[in-house]
Amino acid sequence: MKFKNKLKELSNTYPIVPGIVIAFIVAVFSKFFATFFPQIGGATIAILLGIVLGNTVFKQPILARGTKFAESRLLEYAVVLLGFTVTFQTIVEMGFKGLVYVILMMTTVIIGTYLIGRKLGFGEKMVLMMAGGNAVCGTSAIGAIAPSIQADDEEKGQVITLVNLMGTVMMLSLPFLGVALFGDDLLSKSALLGGTLQSVGQVVAGASLISAETVKYAMLFKITRIILLVIVVLFFKKKVQKSTGENLENNQTKKLPIPWYVLGFLIICILNSIFTIPTVIIDSTDYISTWFEMTALAAIGLRLDFRKFIKEGPRFLVYGVSVGILQTIAAVIFILILQL
Repeated sequence: MKFKNKLKELSNTYPIVPGIVIAFIVAVFSKFFATFFPQIGGATIAILLGIVLGNTVFKQPILARGTKFAESRLLEYAVVLLGFTVTFQTIVEMGFKGLVYVILMMTTVIIGTYLIGRKLGFGEKMVLMMAGGNAVCGTSAIGAIAPSIQADDEEKGQVITLVNLMGTVMMLSLPFLGVALFGDDLLSKSALLGGTLQSVGQVVAGASLISAETVKYAMLFKITRIILLVIVVLFFKKKVQKSTGENLENNQTKKLPIPWYVLGFLIICILNSIFTIPTVIIDSTDYISTWFEMTALAAIGLRLDFRKFIKEGPRFLVYGVSVGILQTIAAVIFILILQL
C-alpha cells in the first residue's frame, strides 16, 4: 500500500517515473527467474510476466506514460548502443542479397496490404497507413505517413492499434517458426524477424527470444527498412495527390529526417569500424543496453491490453491477420529463393 502511494506521489511530479519503475521491477524479476529457467530466457519471461501483470495488477492509468517511455525511448537508446557491437564487416554479412530481400519484402507488403484493404472496403488513406506501418516500422511509419497524406486522426488511431496488436502476435510466434524452419542459420532467422515485424520494439523482443546475436542481425534488416521510410512517405503522398486531387503541400512533413536513433546507430557503427574502442566501453554499453532492452520488453508486455483485441471489429482483425500471413509467407519464400 505504501509503495502504491509513493508511486502516486511521484506521478504528480515526474509522470513517467511510476511506469518506468514498475517495468524495471518486472525486468529484475524476469532476470532472476531466468536463472531457474535458462531455456526460456529473461526476454521471454519479461514479456509474458508483463502481459500477465499488465492485464491484472498494473492497469492503473498513472503507469501509462512511463511504460510508453520505456517501450519506445529505452529501446531507441538500446539501438544506438547496439552500434558498439556492429562494424561494417557485420553489415557486409547481410550482403547485397539482404538488401534485395528487404526491397522485395517492402514492395510485396505494400502492394498486398493495399489490395487486401481495398478488397475489404477500407479507404485509400487508411490502407496506405496500414501498408506503411507493416512494411516499414509500425507506429513510427504511420506517424510519418499520416500527416503527409492528411489522414483522419480516428483512422490513424485504428491502424496503429491494429498494427501493434498483430505485431505483438507475430513477435511471440515468429521466433519459434524461425527456429523450426531455419534451425541454427542465424542470418535466415534474423531476416525473418527483421524483415517482417512492425516496430523496433517487436524486432528486439522477438529476436531476444532466440539470442543476442539474432537481435544484432535482425536490427540490420530493420534499420534498412527504416532508412527507406523517406521514399515510402514521398511515394504515398504523390499517390494520394494523384488519386484524390488533394493539395498536400501545406503540411509540416515536407522534409522527413531519418529517425535520430538510426543516425546514432550508424555514427557509432562507423566509429567502431574505424577505431578500436576499449573493451571496457563495449562491455559497459552492452550491460546498459541489456537492461534497457529488458525494461523495454517488460513495458511492451505491460502495455498489451487484451481488451483491445475484443474491441476491434472482425473486419479489422481479418485485415490484420491477412496481412500478417502475407508477410510471413513472403518472408519465408524470399529467404529460400535468395538463400540468405
